[in-house]
Amino acid sequence: MGGYRRSISLWVPENQERITMSRRIVDLSHPIEQGMITYPGLPGPEITTHTSREESAGRLADGVSFHIATIRMVANTGTYLDAPFHYHADGPDLAALPLERLVNVPTVVVRAHGERAIGPEVFPSPESLAGHAVLVDTGHSRHWGGEAYFQDAPYLTADAATMLVTAGALLIGIDSLNIDDVTDAARPAHHGLLGAGIPIMEHLTALEQLPDGVPVRLTVLPAPVRGMGTFPVRAVAIVG
Repeated sequence: MGGYRRSISLWVPENQERITMSRRIVDLSHPIEQGMITYPGLPGPEITTHTSREESAGRLADGVSFHIATIRMVANTGTYLDAPFHYHADGPDLAALPLERLVNVPTVVVRAHGERAIGPEVFPSPESLAGHAVLVDTGHSRHWGGEAYFQDAPYLTADAATMLVTAGALLIGIDSLNIDDVTDAARPAHHGLLGAGIPIMEHLTALEQLPDGVPVRLTVLPAPVRGMGTFPVRAVAIVG
C-alpha cells in the first residue's frame, strides 16, 4: 500500500527560523474485494448493485446518474477491529468504543520478523507502551491473498497479552491471520486484551512503511454498529 506525503512549513516566533516537516499518511488496511477470503471457512464478500447508473439516469436530469451498491459479508472481513463485545457479552460494542482509543493515538511499532510465538521479550519497556497503540510488524502480510497467509501465522503469547494489559496499552494490532495461535482454544490474547477493554486489529498491512524513530499517530474507525463486536476498518497512520 502506498503513502501520501506532504510538507508542512512552520515558523518559530522567537527567532523566525523556518522549519520544514515531512508528513506522510500510510494506509494500513487491505481493500475489500468481491470474493476475497480473509480467514479459512469464512465466506468472502458479495458486492452487487442495488441501483444502477442506467436506472437512476432514467429519473434524473440529463447527464446525471448515481450508483448504490450492496455488500453482504461477515464482520471479520479484510482489516478489522475487535471490540470487547466480540468475546465478552458485557463489554463495549462497536458503537460504545471510547474514541480516545481509536483517534490520533500515539503509536509504537514493534518489529517481530522471524518470530512465530511473539512473547513479551520482543516488546520495549512496558512504560513506553502505556497510553499507546501497539502495532506488531511480523512481515506476514506479504503473504496476503495466497495460501501461505493461512499457514504458520505469527501470534502473541498469553504472556505478551498479559504484559500489554499491565502496561496500559490503548489498542493492539498485528499484520497476521490472528492475534492468537489458532490451535489454542483458550484464545488468551483475545480473551485477555478484550477483557481489559483493549480493542484488537488483525490483518494489518504496510507496517514496514512506518519508520523507526519517527513519531507515528494512528486513527482507526469502524462503523458504530450496536450489537456487533467486529467490523472492517480503514486504519491510517500519520508519520512525522
